[in-house]
Amino acid sequence: MSDVPYHTSIKEMPENDRPRERLAFYGVTHLREEELLAIILRTGSRTENAVHLSRRLLGEFQGLAGVAGASVAELCRVSGIGPAKAAQVQAALELGKRLAAVGAVDRYQVTSPRDAAVRFMAEMQGLAQEELRVMLLDTRHRLLRIVRVYTGNVNTSLIRISEVFREAIRDNAPAVIVAHNHPTGDVTPSADDILVTKELVKAGELMDIKVLDHLIIGQHNYLSMKERGLGF
Repeated sequence: MSDVPYHTSIKEMPENDRPRERLAFYGVTHLREEELLAIILRTGSRTENAVHLSRRLLGEFQGLAGVAGASVAELCRVSGIGPAKAAQVQAALELGKRLAAVGAVDRYQVTSPRDAAVRFMAEMQGLAQEELRVMLLDTRHRLLRIVRVYTGNVNTSLIRISEVFREAIRDNAPAVIVAHNHPTGDVTPSADDILVTKELVKAGELMDIKVLDHLIIGQHNYLSMKERGLGF
């Protein structure tokens, strides 16, 4: 967002630069911290929009951790942040903390390809376009989150391997499971599917991130590339 021209109002920004529109189109995991914070704040001040106010707030406290540790009074010392906005920020971040605390105990654990497939199929079967998503896992193969990496044809000429692992590196996830869907419902792997799998496994080894499986999601069915020995 730093290269986006300055606008005093979110409404003045091009639609594809507005945080809410970007969330709806790309998904919440693709938004920067300043954009997520701008959605929480809802509005900026008389002189700046919510995105610029959020960026300045993050700068004042040296990042999201600093904002999360600040009191209402400390947040209110930032120009443009009043008691209402400070309360909104604290409430949202506290929900995140509580969810993380619950997740540490009750996080979904993946023990088989089927465990992963069930989570992917809930959102991916029936999609009109191909998508590639990545399940990020901790050292005990418990689910951290699932991120959407590509929408469109999943083949070796279009996929940038670094993009597949970007969020895993960011979250320090030691293991991943990759999945993409076949809109036709047929889970038969193509030559490209096998080649992509080989490249992902090789890249994961170089980055010390274990690629546990590559799943193809169909209509009420799936195929595990690992179980078939394809690309592994």
